[in-house]
Amino acid sequence: MGQLIKGKLVADAISDDLSKKVEELKMKGVSPKLVIVRVGANPSDLSYERGALKRCSTIGIIAEVKELQENISQDEFIKEIEKVNKDKDVHGILIFRPLPKQLDESIIKYIISPEKDMDCFSPVNVAKIMENDETGFAPCTPAAVMEILEYYKVPLKGKKAVVVGRSMVVGKPVSMLLLNENATVTICHSKTQDMPSVCSEADILVVGIGRAKMIDSSFVKAGAVVIDVGINVDEEGNLCGDVNTDDCVDKSSMITPVPGGVGSVTTSILAKHVVKACMQQNKNFRIFYFVIKIKYSEVF
Repeated sequence: MGQLIKGKLVADAISDDLSKKVEELKMKGVSPKLVIVRVGANPSDLSYERGALKRCSTIGIIAEVKELQENISQDEFIKEIEKVNKDKDVHGILIFRPLPKQLDESIIKYIISPEKDMDCFSPVNVAKIMENDETGFAPCTPAAVMEILEYYKVPLKGKKAVVVGRSMVVGKPVSMLLLNENATVTICHSKTQDMPSVCSEADILVVGIGRAKMIDSSFVKAGAVVIDVGINVDEEGNLCGDVNTDDCVDKSSMITPVPGGVGSVTTSILAKHVVKACMQQNKNFRIFYFVIKIKYSEVF
């Protein structure tokens, strides 16, 4: 039976390390600060917001919410973002997406400061993923996938990785992050022919397509590591992933559960981005970029 690799251990390891980094920053007179920009009151946004605020509080990061009216105009929204861009006490900005229809994301993504963009909204940070430029900020969910793989000591160099899904939220960025670690990456999508055959060649299978329990054991190579990024509600009203965990667990060597897997790591990645941004923006520390590396114990 494959090992269920849960995210809480990863999140706690990141948080413990960040708490020490934040304490060091505060001793030097700098307090990392995040501003969450939320338009309206979408339940999923509110749920993530609560988790992010709690995680930041635990670590010692200042976190504030800028709640804007659902019908805010684009001009007013841009003014609000520009205010936060210019606030030197703010090191990170998270804008909940998708935005309401009257707000044009294709314009707004060029407004947010790339140095404060914590979830890869800015095209500058998208480009930095492509270039393997570690001064950028990858989306929190793909970064959480990579953190889990590192924590559980999954080798990537030269391994076959298949990513199911090609969205800018998960599929494309996680593919580039895997490639940057020297994996050989294949992307599957709705037009892929014989997808089970392609997926069953993967040493690492990452799934983010938004279809409940679509991936069964026919997609999984014996001994593969399966990372399920999906969040869905099944016919009985229970949270589930894109992978049929019960069907795949015996065939895989490791598999993330839903809930309790990738999703539980994302708020720690957000906090990690804020601390990194704070370090990069305070050049008086003579640190032009900062990537936190967790030294995981040899327990797995």
